[in-house]
Amino acid sequence: MNAPSAASPATATPAEVNPRDVRLQQIVETLVQLSDDSSVPRNVRRGASSAKDELTKQRVPLDVRIASAVYVLDDLANDPNIPTHGRTAIWSIVSNLESFQ
Repeated sequence: MNAPSAASPATATPAEVNPRDVRLQQIVETLVQLSDDSSVPRNVRRGASSAKDELTKQRVPLDVRIASAVYVLDDLANDPNIPTHGRTAIWSIVSNLESFQ
């Protein structure tokens, strides 16, 4: 008996997923978590939500969306009232976004 080949229709995926889209979706999910975190100040939650909105504008080119989100997040990272874990999360998100470009 032969084992099914990797190219058989039963095991093929219906559509290929772009790895960039997956990474962008993970970043958006992290921004949603930050915007839902009640331990960070309200302005930081609003800013995280704003950065998420910038990233999800489909009619805007990706590089412009990323630059807009980094701009918003950079302002948030400099907020003196943000807790350490929030600042670390923002730096991580900014680092991931900058690696896109």
